[in-house]
Order: sequence, then structure tokens, then C-alpha cells
Amino acid sequence: MPEPRRSHLRDLVDAAPPPRAATDDRPAPKPGVPAYGTPVFVPAHPRSVASTDAQGRPVRVPFVVYELFEHPAHGTAAFAFTTPRRLADALGEAQPWIATSLGPLAEGVREQGVTVVLDPRVAPGQPNWQPADLTAYAREVR
Repeated sequence: MPEPRRSHLRDLVDAAPPPRAATDDRPAPKPGVPAYGTPVFVPAHPRSVASTDAQGRPVRVPFVVYELFEHPAHGTAAFAFTTPRRLADALGEAQPWIATSLGPLAEGVREQGVTVVLDPRVAPGQPNWQPADLTAYAREVR
């Protein structure tokens, strides 16, 4: 039986630059978190909430939340992809996403007990988002 493949996330951690000098007062990543500048593409849900503007008129305020998935080995996971093409190949062309840095993503979701899975293999099937879903959302926020 072949050895399990090493995680790409671990490679990024190993490639991270050495810790900054103690005199540097910028926040540093926690141990085991890849460099903050590592770009990734993360499935995300566009959302909005009802509110009122400064004149008291009703408005919808849009925001974005990360999509979370159930992973057989990691439980609840945030998927992160190294390219938009890999994300689309795994989750479909209509999948909304945002670009972020891997370090802050991993640190932020870890506080919620969520693991980041880099470039996961996703079983073929029905994509989460269809083009009609995006059209409906665009109409909602207009």
C-alpha cells in the first residue's frame, strides 16, 4: 500500500519565512499557520440582511460568509483552493468564491473548530450552486 500523500498545507507551512524579529510589532501567524500572504480561493455564500439607511428607508446590506463542508477525515472544513480553476473543477463553474490569504483564513476558522483543507478532492455530483442561483441572487440584491 502506498504511503499517504503529504498535505499541501504542510508544504506551505514549511516554506513560510522564519519568524520576524522580536522588535517587529506586526501580528505574526500562530505556530503551524502558513504565511499570511499565501493567496487562496474559498467557496463563499453571498448574503444580505434587512436594515435601514440614514434616511430610514429599508435597504438590504450584503455580506459574504465562508461555505463550510463536511469532510470524512477532518469533520467540518473550509475548503481553500490554490487556483480559481481548481475551485471550479471541484465545485462547479457557478460556485461563488472570494480570494483571501491562507493564514488569516486558517486562524479565523480554527477558533470555530473548523479545519482548512487545501485543494480537496470532491466527489463528482451536483454542484452547490447553479447558474440560476446566481441569477436569483443578483435579482434579490438589485
